[in-house]
Amino acid sequence: MKVLFPFIALAIIILSSCTAKSKSKQQKPNVLLLCIDDLRPELKSFGKDYVHSPNIDALAEKGRSFQHHYVNAPSCGPSRYTLLTGTYGPGGNNALFLRAKDIAQGKEVTPSMPEWFKQNGYTTVSVGKVSHHPGGRGGVDWNDSTQIEIPNAWDKHLIPVAEWQHPRGVMHGLAHGEIRVKANEMDVYQSTEGDDNIYPDGAIAQEGIEQLKSLTAGDKPFFLAIGLIKPHLPFGAPAKYMEYYKNAKLPAIENPIKPKGKTTWHKSGEFMKYNRWGKNPNDDAEFADELRRHYAACVSYADMHVGLIMDELKKTGADKNTIIVLWGDHGWHLGEHAIWGKHSLFEESLRSPLIVYTPNEKMLGGKTDAVVSTLDIFPTLCELTGINKPEFVDGTSLKPFLSNASQQGHYAIAYKGSFTTIRTATHRLTVHKDGALELYNHQSVEKETQNIAEENPALVAELKLLLAKEGFTK
Repeated sequence: MKVLFPFIALAIIILSSCTAKSKSKQQKPNVLLLCIDDLRPELKSFGKDYVHSPNIDALAEKGRSFQHHYVNAPSCGPSRYTLLTGTYGPGGNNALFLRAKDIAQGKEVTPSMPEWFKQNGYTTVSVGKVSHHPGGRGGVDWNDSTQIEIPNAWDKHLIPVAEWQHPRGVMHGLAHGEIRVKANEMDVYQSTEGDDNIYPDGAIAQEGIEQLKSLTAGDKPFFLAIGLIKPHLPFGAPAKYMEYYKNAKLPAIENPIKPKGKTTWHKSGEFMKYNRWGKNPNDDAEFADELRRHYAACVSYADMHVGLIMDELKKTGADKNTIIVLWGDHGWHLGEHAIWGKHSLFEESLRSPLIVYTPNEKMLGGKTDAVVSTLDIFPTLCELTGINKPEFVDGTSLKPFLSNASQQGHYAIAYKGSFTTIRTATHRLTVHKDGALELYNHQSVEKETQNIAEENPALVAELKLLLAKEGFTK
């Protein structure tokens, strides 16, 4: 028996190894979706050299960064609707709740992206702000489990509130449990001494890491979405992140003048309601500069959490079989067109970072300048994981771009209230409900400061036909 024992042990090891290899070979790739709130392309990997964003930049270097990715709505709720459904939808922040209401009334509603993956054998988990409400619930404090924002989607939808009392408190939380009661009594920016857990994203990232550990120990592929809140207003991050920007030379604000004529310009109401100490950044250059530094500090704070999550993924070994998508839910004006915030249909509101990495494709890394949109993420993940792509999605798979950065893009449509816009590789056309038009040439120096609609009726007609094709204009 002693003679046989080493051979039996060796056989067990070989069998276990073969089983593990077989499991690894057969299991579909995991998906890690990182959603970052109000993140414009203010990253070194997207051309902003003064920004300290090493972790996101490292992901961009090994994956494909889409330098001209556009969201389909310049607000959190409707933008996340298109991400999570792969379809155009309502334009308000209640877009997903309206969909949930249709489901409750028995109306025919196409499955959401996490629901589709769940139906295809995935464990689905969300942590933080993935849909509009962190944690994905409604009610006064966004913690009512009878009001689910995306029914049938998640095996778990989690939001650690820590000392911020409830998900609503987390959404606009500042250091050490401060929550927003009256916006005008909450500072628009803050830099406080302390560790990385004094703001809500610390708890969100840690919960995301715990879920990652648990999911990688399971025997099913997973779809894990982690939503970080910063750099959403109010701009608050631990003081150490401001150190990167105290002496940094910031680029000049491009086109800081309020546009003339009829546009989608607005008064920056979301921003202006915070305590600004009586200052207006549109006529106070020093205050504008300070705001931009605090925004950048929030970006670096979010980047640090991305790094922690990436490190944990590597520790588990699941990085070898996990597709990673990093997505900003829309852009954000930092003074361009005299706007501080999103909600316009200018380039600054609609352009946001998108990075896709997969270990199962021949990836050359680097960037592409092709125009793509958030609608493309759902079909892309279906193709990369090998599950059936649903016929109802409005987007196009981005898989060809992963091996060929020169692949041609397509147009991107966005909407807000009574306005609709279409962005091509060269132009942007914005159509107002009353028929007013804005046409901008992105190949010109003026870009979105000179409306050339009257001089280009043929191009206007061509772009309006594309909008009509998608059901947006007659």
